[in-house]
Amino acid sequence: MSATPQPSTNDDPQNNRTKEERLREYLAEKANDGELYFKGKFIADEVGLSPKEIGALMVKLRDSCPDLEVEKWSYTSATTWRVEPA
Repeated sequence: MSATPQPSTNDDPQNNRTKEERLREYLAEKANDGELYFKGKFIADEVGLSPKEIGALMVKLRDSCPDLEVEKWSYTSATTWRVEPA
């Protein structure tokens, strides 16, 4: 019997996008009506990422996403981010 892994048959479109794309699309949708304030730990389950991954991606999105204005807004028990359409 071979130990060759079988290709995934999961048709979930979320798996076909990069983590950065998933987060960017989520933020664009949520900030569509105006500014959005959030902590990564509170949206982690919704985007399928860990709070640590969200924090790292937010830094990247701040510099690479022209359609969103991303600001590190405050730090208390965790970083609060402010996002609004550019």
